[in-house]
Formats: sequence, structure tokens, C-alpha cells
Amino acid sequence: MRHLVLPAAFTILLAQPSLAADADHGKVLFQRQCAACHQVATPRNGVGPSLLGVTNRPAGTAEGFGYSPALKGSGLTWTAENLDAYLANPGGRVPGTRMPTRVANDADRADIVAFLQQGAAPN
Repeated sequence: MRHLVLPAAFTILLAQPSLAADADHGKVLFQRQCAACHQVATPRNGVGPSLLGVTNRPAGTAEGFGYSPALKGSGLTWTAENLDAYLANPGGRVPGTRMPTRVANDADRADIVAFLQQGAAPN
């Protein structure tokens, strides 16, 4: 039994991207790749919706933003897993979404998600 518990615990740790993620690096990546369209310090929308407090928020609910019908009707909640999948391939996760940018690198996505999970308020 002991031989099964340790590998299972290790697998669970590896499956949680935010445990190994670097939120400071995620902030830098966010500023480079996301900030042209998204705000994180204020609830003000830009080309894209504000991501202030996005973690665990239902998708398509930032006040005052004109979401695509696809995203509004997606039924998603922005968990770490859903944010990761959406950033990896927005149109694949939510066909019909208007977000054109993807983050292909797994580690970069994990870092951005870790930054967003901190509340996404810059220091």
C-alpha cells in the first residue's frame, strides 16, 4: 500500500500547475502578452475584459464588457484548470470566442495563471 501512496501523491503534485508556477514571472508575461487588451489593476475594460479578480469568476460576467455569445454561454468558471485550457487554445476551448491570442508554452501559462490567482493586482 505504501508503494502506491507515494507515487499517487507525487502525481497529484505534478498535476497542479500553480504549485510550481512563478507568479512574478507571470506578471512580467502578463504585461508583455496580455496588458495591451486586459486590465488587472482596475475593473475598467479595454479591448478585452478586466481580469481583476478573475479567478473563480463565471466566464462572461465582467460588468460592462460585450462578450461573444460563445463565451457568455460557455458555462465556464475561471478555475486554474479552465484558465490554463483557455489560454492554451481559446477557440478550441470556447469555439466562437473573440480572443485571438494563445499562450503555447505550458510553463508560461502556469505562471500567468499563478499571477491571476494572486488577485492580479500589481505591486
